[in-house]
Amino acid sequence: MSSPPFSCRFRRWVVVWLVILASLAGASVAQVGRHGLAKKTRLREEVRQMFYHAYDNYLIHAFPHDELKPLTKSFTDSLSELGNLKLEHLPENYGGSALTLIESLSSLVVLGNYTEFERAILWLGKHIDFDVDARISLFECNIRVLGGLVSAHILATDYMDKLVQRNYNNQLLHLAVDLGERLLPAFDTPTGLPYAWINLKHGVMENETTETSTSGCGSLILEMGTLSRLTGDSRYEAAALRALRKLWSMRSSLNLVGTTLDVLTGEWIEYSTGIGAGVDSFYEYLLKAHILFGREELWGMFLSAYVAAQKYHEADMRTGKATYWQLTSLQAFWPGVQASKMALDLLTHDLLLLYRKQVLIGDVAAANSTHREFFHVWEKFGVLPERYLLDRDMLHPTEKYYPLRPELAESTFYLYQATKDPWYIEVGETILRSLNSYTKVDGGYASVKDVSSMQLEDHQHSFFLAEMCKYLYLLFDDSFMADRNYIFTTEGHPLPVRSAWHEWLPEIYLPTELAPAKVKYLSKIAVCFMHDISINFSNFLVVDLLTKIS
Repeated sequence: MSSPPFSCRFRRWVVVWLVILASLAGASVAQVGRHGLAKKTRLREEVRQMFYHAYDNYLIHAFPHDELKPLTKSFTDSLSELGNLKLEHLPENYGGSALTLIESLSSLVVLGNYTEFERAILWLGKHIDFDVDARISLFECNIRVLGGLVSAHILATDYMDKLVQRNYNNQLLHLAVDLGERLLPAFDTPTGLPYAWINLKHGVMENETTETSTSGCGSLILEMGTLSRLTGDSRYEAAALRALRKLWSMRSSLNLVGTTLDVLTGEWIEYSTGIGAGVDSFYEYLLKAHILFGREELWGMFLSAYVAAQKYHEADMRTGKATYWQLTSLQAFWPGVQASKMALDLLTHDLLLLYRKQVLIGDVAAANSTHREFFHVWEKFGVLPERYLLDRDMLHPTEKYYPLRPELAESTFYLYQATKDPWYIEVGETILRSLNSYTKVDGGYASVKDVSSMQLEDHQHSFFLAEMCKYLYLLFDDSFMADRNYIFTTEGHPLPVRSAWHEWLPEIYLPTELAPAKVKYLSKIAVCFMHDISINFSNFLVVDLLTKIS
């Protein structure tokens, strides 16, 4: 029999080599995947060690006081000092409220330590009492204590089968209700804007300052709204929502808000705006409260505020004229908000036909670009200084410190979830290495007093355990979020996204071409998937979803 023509033999060899090359490529990809998984597992375990070094030292040297002083291996009862720069009206007999333990609860669940979590919640239920003569920051107490309690209560009920004793009977919820009642008098103003300070035993003090910040009165809705949903008592959410609406009504014609205001008159005190201290979490809570509660008005507020913030950055809210050109450590949360908005827009643009004015890739590019600016400064100093002057390419002369802020790690986590770009794993590893190199001491993790000299300060903030350790751990291992949808508060406390908490699915999200029978099914999917900022959207196929619906 004659041999096949040369062209046929050539085509066969080409096919054979293509098969071989494809097999080799597949094996190579699998090997890279295994290597990447092994690296993430190793980094996850390093974060676990970091958490327990901080946590165990707190328990040994500071518990049940509020926060650890790692250099002297002592403690500080700091709840009344948070936000109190002048250290005014400090209580005489306040002995702490185990603040760091409360802040650590959700992190213990994320790390899978249900035994310690159960021990902690049972201890808190027996020993914590908020009937104390202590003047505290409404904002700080809300995000740290109330947020920690409601989040841990939900986790305790959701993970009841993981608990050994299983005798959790809503103790944390009872504490949260008691605290919520003590916070409500702060909202008793003509404007509905709450006082920044309140005494847990006596309420608003005589001659209390009427000045507060935008974030201070605009970042309460997640925790207080959750308390209302858990108890059926609408007063908490109503108070926070009234304040948020009033604040939004005070925006300028440019859709910008200022930094500080008077709660009695509703007038602005400081007209500068930006995404840093005093304003930051206001934007974050508009978006996340929309995700958590399904309130359409909050999405409208966020979209307008987001576009304005992207356009003007740091400026005078009245004119839009630039005021500063700087990076601050608190601004580092912004790429995470951009990534969250990008993730939402991916579904709302492709699946649910939400109107958009920006191209989707613009948000991805903006988030990545902003993140890289912050990471560049981190690499330059080893950590992120509180304030860096971009126009002078220098540190701020008096704000050279780094108090273990987690915002860059948070944004790194969100961006990795949104893109799965392994570069963000490298960023997380750099952050982890820096923290262990510069801030780890025998007694825990210390803040940096001066990033130019790496001189340390004797303070381990509770948010190091609530946020920094949690976001780095989730960056390397997000199994906590498998089959569960969460948003994280500004203090890193997870709250579940539940369809029962949504008032309705806004009509703007419903494709008009879908038949009514299909819309009902789509609504369930939208509630479960659309409002999840931590979902891996690269694995979410819109075409497949629509096929299943049709």
